Amino acid sequence: MRGTDLLVDAFGRIRETVRGAVRGLDPDELAYRPDDGSNSVAWLVWHLTRVQDDHVADAAGTSQIWSDDGWDRRFGLPFPAEETGYRHDADQVAAVRVSSGDLLTGYHDAVHDRTVRYLDRLSADDLDRVVDTRWDPPVTLGVRLVSIVSDDLQHAGQASYVRGLVLRRR
Repeated sequence: MRGTDLLVDAFGRIRETVRGAVRGLDPDELAYRPDDGSNSVAWLVWHLTRVQDDHVADAAGTSQIWSDDGWDRRFGLPFPAEETGYRHDADQVAAVRVSSGDLLTGYHDAVHDRTVRYLDRLSADDLDRVVDTRWDPPVTLGVRLVSIVSDDLQHAGQASYVRGLVLRRR
């Protein structure tokens, strides 16, 4: 099995977890936060998708789907287009409200599909290419992609947990 095949599988697991986390939740449930310092399902899914879009676009040398395909306008969030949610405070998290889970999964599916197309063109040698020399050892493309998977899976799991809390409140 090629390393890129493993990455495609991992990104597919993220997509399935995202779909499960938002399935059947209404806008208020998507925005629910267990307390003022925690994240909502909507914020978690938006953020993990923004990170994947941003980081994969950077690795591929392309622009992001978020602004290219008008997702920034469809979401209508009060942030600059380049915002990914990194270091958001409680008020910024609360500002991420969406009209439906379909908006979240639509954006995530678009980013997922582009990620898979990118991975399909990579070779094993491509995964060894250094993409960031600010670290010791320098970061390769393979390590960067695994980092995206790790971050996204953690946030998808958090979204699933918050979903569970929402369902218990019904």
